[in-house]
Amino acid sequence: VCPNCSEPVPPSALACPECGADWDTGWKDLGGSGFGADAPEEAFDYDAAFEKEFGESPKPEGMRPLWWITGIAILVLFLFGALRAIF
Repeated sequence: VCPNCSEPVPPSALACPECGADWDTGWKDLGGSGFGADAPEEAFDYDAAFEKEFGESPKPEGMRPLWWITGIAILVLFLFGALRAIF
């Protein structure tokens, strides 16, 4: 019996004639839950993975607010100077 689709399999078959499962796709001597095309997808928590990868804060760890204010002020001055040069 195929562990993936539960159909009968001939003793000398190298793959299941119904679903195509073989040794590499989850058809082992002991059977099991199978890992073929009919296997259920594993639940994946996208929010937890995103938070783990990027963190929950947009600013880097340990960066003081004074540096954020300084960076924004320099950016504003640069943009003001660029606009003034254009007009």
